[in-house]
Amino acid sequence: MAIERRAFLIGTSAAAFAQSGSTVATAMIGTGNRGTHVLRGVLEQPNAKVLAVCDIKPDRLDNAASVAAKDNPKTYRDWKQVIDRKDIEAVFIATPPHLHAEMAVAALQAGKHVYCEKPIGVTAAQVRNVVKAAKNTKRVFTAGQQLRSHLQMGEAVSKIRGGLIGNLLMVKAQRHANGDLPHDGSSGDWYFDVTKSGGYLIEQSVHNLDVCNWVIGAHPTKACGFGAINLYKNDPPGRTIFDCGSMTFEYPGGVQMSFTQNVFHPRGLQGGGQLVLVYGSKGAVDLMYAATLYPMERDGKPQVIAEKREEKTHAHTTAFYDAITKGGPNPADVTVGATAALTAILGHEAMTRQKVVTWTELGVEV
Repeated sequence: MAIERRAFLIGTSAAAFAQSGSTVATAMIGTGNRGTHVLRGVLEQPNAKVLAVCDIKPDRLDNAASVAAKDNPKTYRDWKQVIDRKDIEAVFIATPPHLHAEMAVAALQAGKHVYCEKPIGVTAAQVRNVVKAAKNTKRVFTAGQQLRSHLQMGEAVSKIRGGLIGNLLMVKAQRHANGDLPHDGSSGDWYFDVTKSGGYLIEQSVHNLDVCNWVIGAHPTKACGFGAINLYKNDPPGRTIFDCGSMTFEYPGGVQMSFTQNVFHPRGLQGGGQLVLVYGSKGAVDLMYAATLYPMERDGKPQVIAEKREEKTHAHTTAFYDAITKGGPNPADVTVGATAALTAILGHEAMTRQKVVTWTELGVEV
């Protein structure tokens, strides 16, 4: 009964807050490159005020305090002190991925709204904990799957799922980079440890996999694949993340999705970068930013199905605050964040174990 009463009170206060349109007292945990970028977006929001910034690295913390100087935030090195502040209403989490789940759960349980960078967890158990915490509160939880706020892509996805290309048959997607993450960069101390980052598939390609889930309208049922360290062997020393991989995912109805990734695709070589090709019985769409339909008929002409438009850099952040203060739609709720992370984890498990791995083996209800 106490738990039910607490949930009711949290839900009631959240609804009242949404109607009030008040300024949201905000904290930023993790102020590296990504965190600082998101922080700048928070500072642009008319309904946000940054009261706290937190990082374990002094240089990053000082820089964040300078960036947010207009709000005069207090600085912290211990994230738990931020969560303990009763006046903090919303928390942004942009730390190394292995810390996301613990921090998100703590913030949700403390009654905070949470914007958690992707992936929301690097293991199925972490994802399960976040899902449970998010579903036990009425607070807003938004995952940093910011492509969900991309207007052109959203329109194209809507038309594809509305039957524009007929029955969905297959998706071919990739994320090919022309270089490894800098080995001596500011994230080098955690990125190349698979237990902390999850590797390229979980830390970065989770964006691309989320787009595939979005356009298919489901999550995969199983996956198989292979991954390797073919170029950067023990570079940097102790490296445990793959530098390439290929996977096949099967979705409900037999829809196939093929995904490849590598970090050694030379500049200028055809076929690089990020790609999502969606094949249907009536034609195929180049979805990743182009939104162009190629009809199946021999004499069919390509046609743009969603025009390019101004894509605001911090649209995802704006949507998070609108969900809090105006009751607006959540662009990437915990179900979106969880299925994206679990899809990446499924692919990683398939590559690591070199066997077919099923979604049910992950043991997470989303």
